[in-house]
Amino acid sequence: RKTDVRVEAYGTADELQANIAYLADKMAHEEVLTPYVEDCRRICSKLMTVCSLLALGSGCKENMPTLTEGDISWLESRIDALQAELKPVEYFTIPGGCELSSLCHICRTVCRRAERRAIEAAENYEIDHSLLVLLNRLSDYLYVLCRTIAERLDAEEVLWRP
Repeated sequence: RKTDVRVEAYGTADELQANIAYLADKMAHEEVLTPYVEDCRRICSKLMTVCSLLALGSGCKENMPTLTEGDISWLESRIDALQAELKPVEYFTIPGGCELSSLCHICRTVCRRAERRAIEAAENYEIDHSLLVLLNRLSDYLYVLCRTIAERLDAEEVLWRP
């Protein structure tokens, strides 16, 4: 059914993939951001795997793509690499500052929703746990990418100062 939690989960992961692809296309026009375009393309490929795993649940494992520990460790290494180049923040970051950073924040928030939907699906179906870990780490990657974009484009990083 179209209202099944798995359909909602892989539909949201698909929406995330489309937003990340759009972000990559926009970043490709900024020379200082082109190193991150390949990251986004690789992530989109992994999100197709996430969608497949959510759609099929525990059934039909034959000829199915999988997520590996290497996929997650690659993402964690990218988070560490980006974070190492950023100065620490003392306040929460608010979306804004420049169009590409804002677009990346949209990707981050859609990722958080995709994770919530996948967790909900996992409560009702047998779902590969690695996709939950990947979505969790992906939102962290997107957060540091938002900050990296702002820095590389010399855009204001909007901070929440209550």
